[in-house]
Amino acid sequence: MGPDTLAREGRVAAGTDVDAYLRRIGVDPETVVETDLTTLERLQRAHVATVPFENLDIVGDSLDGWERSTVVLSTPALHEKLVGAERGGYCFELNGLFHRLLDELGFDVDRVAARVVTEERPSPPANHHANVVHLDRRYVVDVGMSTPVMRRPTPLDGESRADAVGVEWRVVESERQDAAYCTQFRTPRDGAWSKRYVFGDAPRELHYFEATNDYLQRAPESPFTGDPIASVATDEGHRKLVGDTLIETAGDETRERTVSDDEFDEILAREFGIRGPPSFDP
Repeated sequence: MGPDTLAREGRVAAGTDVDAYLRRIGVDPETVVETDLTTLERLQRAHVATVPFENLDIVGDSLDGWERSTVVLSTPALHEKLVGAERGGYCFELNGLFHRLLDELGFDVDRVAARVVTEERPSPPANHHANVVHLDRRYVVDVGMSTPVMRRPTPLDGESRADAVGVEWRVVESERQDAAYCTQFRTPRDGAWSKRYVFGDAPRELHYFEATNDYLQRAPESPFTGDPIASVATDEGHRKLVGDTLIETAGDETRERTVSDDEFDEILAREFGIRGPPSFDP
């Protein structure tokens, strides 16, 4: 077996059933045999199309039949939520567990601290968790964003890459002193690049994000403590629920409609694969 071929033995690691995780994202474990760029892109694309970005644990006490649940940054808790309960989460959860999957499959992957910078509100440091994979060169591999979602690995050398729905991504040098790189995107409708987040080189452990995770799930000014949010990539674009508004994009077309309280849980189940509140104790 060559150095880029995955071992089939020992695929149940501490807190993570790798094969169950692969099946969760619609990938046959028997077909994942190489640690190469093709496999990496396949895993990323499958993940963003099946595991939703969502904040329902954080705002659960505002939803009928739901309760607020603390987001716990531990591998067993994340695996039970995302794989066992077939839920989603936000960046610390999605990229946090995806890092473990890639690591267990044999990829050389680093967790890195990123910072989404907005003009509307001050942003705390390390308010985003991203992953950098080392192959022929370094790539940002991110499954933990809302829309637009990154569907394929993006190299850190400035080369832009378009995805299947025409969104271009690139990573350039950051102009900020507190970050080395800046991730940018450009949709088919845009002429200019937009900043998504900045990030540094230093590898981090999952517990590094605990303080910001605690802040983002509790602070009134956090973007995650307001309306319920769920989003997932589709073949044509994306599907997103914000409050009581369901938004679907396909190419240049955007459709919106209001979701009634009576159909809210049905929409979560049918459009995002989220079937009810969590039934596990992290």
